[in-house]
Amino acid sequence: MKTKPGRPSYFYRNGLTIVFLILFVITLGAQALTGWKQHNNDLKEAHAQEISLGTYLKSGHFISATFENFESEFLQMALYVMLTISLRQIGSAESKQLDKPEEVDREPIPSPNAPWAVRKGGWILKLYSNSLSICFVILFFASWAMHLYGSWDNHNAEQLSKKLPTVTIIDYLGESEFWFETFQNWQSEFLSVASIVFLTIYLRQKGSPESKPVDAPHLETGK
Repeated sequence: MKTKPGRPSYFYRNGLTIVFLILFVITLGAQALTGWKQHNNDLKEAHAQEISLGTYLKSGHFISATFENFESEFLQMALYVMLTISLRQIGSAESKQLDKPEEVDREPIPSPNAPWAVRKGGWILKLYSNSLSICFVILFFASWAMHLYGSWDNHNAEQLSKKLPTVTIIDYLGESEFWFETFQNWQSEFLSVASIVFLTIYLRQKGSPESKPVDAPHLETGK
């Protein structure tokens, strides 16, 4: 793709998003194929009829496994965005500085190049000022609901295969199976955030915006 002289290419300007989206599509496809094969193996063992890939993609087994992971990721990001507003960790590259005002805390100033919501002001600006955390919270609850639905549907499918009674989705909320799936993902996300917050105090990665400069003192807080 040709670009104007002096202007970086489209990939250079968007490479981080593009690479992670490609990795997401590849791994989601791999999850679907391997999950389908595993699910059919389970059906064979239960002497039940195998299903097609298209049917599997609409099954509770696939929906639950997929949104169970989405849910924990969005919870992690929502809490991370909100808690870093007021909480600090001395020496961490992921924390705001302890005793200095940060650029992100300043009041928005309308200008010709500012986003439309900033120029509009009022409640629209207020909403926009918190739009990142709002978006992650909505994505979390949507994913949680889809995980619940998928897990409930898969549970009832297993009950039917064993000729056991099914349960309503409200009753299923009281089942330990759903909450075991939920908490095993949440705890791993909390650990990963705690790890990057703490490890950036003492460890470095040259060139990464998630690290302090290599020669920065350990107790220097922020990037």
